[in-house]
Amino acid sequence: MATAVVATSYGGPEVLSLIEVEVPEPGPGEVTVAVRAAGVNPFDYKVYSGAFGTDPSKLPLRIGLEVSGVVTAVGPDANGPAGPISVGDEVIAQVSGGYATAVNARVNGVVPKPADVDWKEAAGLISVGGTAVHLLTATGVGPGDTVLVHGAAGSVGALAAQLAVARGARVIGTASPGRHERLRAYGVEPVAYGPGLADRVKALAPKGIDAAIDTVGTDEAVDVSLELVPDRSRIASIVAFGRAATDGFKVLGLGPGADPGTEIRGNAWRELLPLLAAGKLDLAIAKTFPLAEAAAAHEFVMAGHAGGKVILLP
Repeated sequence: MATAVVATSYGGPEVLSLIEVEVPEPGPGEVTVAVRAAGVNPFDYKVYSGAFGTDPSKLPLRIGLEVSGVVTAVGPDANGPAGPISVGDEVIAQVSGGYATAVNARVNGVVPKPADVDWKEAAGLISVGGTAVHLLTATGVGPGDTVLVHGAAGSVGALAAQLAVARGARVIGTASPGRHERLRAYGVEPVAYGPGLADRVKALAPKGIDAAIDTVGTDEAVDVSLELVPDRSRIASIVAFGRAATDGFKVLGLGPGADPGTEIRGNAWRELLPLLAAGKLDLAIAKTFPLAEAAAAHEFVMAGHAGGKVILLP
C-alpha cells in the first residue's frame, strides 16, 4: 500500500485529499518506485480543474507527472532508455500519479539519477527541462546566436536561458529587477519587462535578435518578439496559442495547434542530467511542501511568480 494525493471531484485545490492506494506488482516494462520527491507542475492542477473535461468515472483522480526515488520492484523486460533497471537503482521517472509514497512507472520514462544530484532537483528537472530543450531545438539556437528569453527567471525560462548559454549563444532575458542578479550569475543579460522593452533590447543588441523564446504569453512578449526577430520560424512560445495561430510563429506543448515534441522531450535528459550533475545548470527550488500539503503547494504555484520549482516530499 501507498499514500497518494487524489482529486475527489473537479474544482480547485480544496478537492485534493490523501488516501491509501494499492501498488500492484509491476507488469512487463514496469518498475515500482519508492518516491523521495515529486515535482509540481501547472499541468497538475489543470487536470482536476475541469479544463480537460469532468468525467466522473475518472474520479478519484491521481495527480503528478514526475518523481525521483528508489526502485523497489521490477517487472519483466525492465529495460529503460539507459539500459536495464534493477532493484535499488536511484532514478528519475515520468509517471502517472506521482504525488504518492510509491508509484509504478513505465520503463521508457525511467532514467538513472546522477549520484551528485539531490532528490528535489531530480524530481523537478525533467518536465521543465524537457520543455526548455524543446524550445531551443525548435528555434535552432546555437553558437553565435543572440536569443531573447521572455520570463527568464521562471522555471522553464531559467533553464532555457542557461541551456542557450551552454550552447554558445548570447542570451538577453526579461525578468523583474529583483531577479536580475540571478540572471547575471547564469551569464544572461537581464532587462526589465514593461513599456519600452523593445527599445531596451535594441540598446543591448543593436545588431538584432536571432531567436525569441516566450514562456509568459503576454502580448508584450509576442509583440516584441515579432518586432525584433526577422524569421518567425525562430520564435516559439509555450503559452501564446491564439497569437501563434494568427501571427505565424511556433507554439509548443499540448495546446491547440502545438507541436508536442514527444521525442525531443523524451530524450532531453541526455543533455540535462550531465549539465546538472556537473554544476553547470541551476534548478532553482522555490519551496518544498510535505505530501499532505499538496493543496497548499498548488495554491502557491497558482498565485504565480514562484521563482522556481515547487517540490512535494513524501
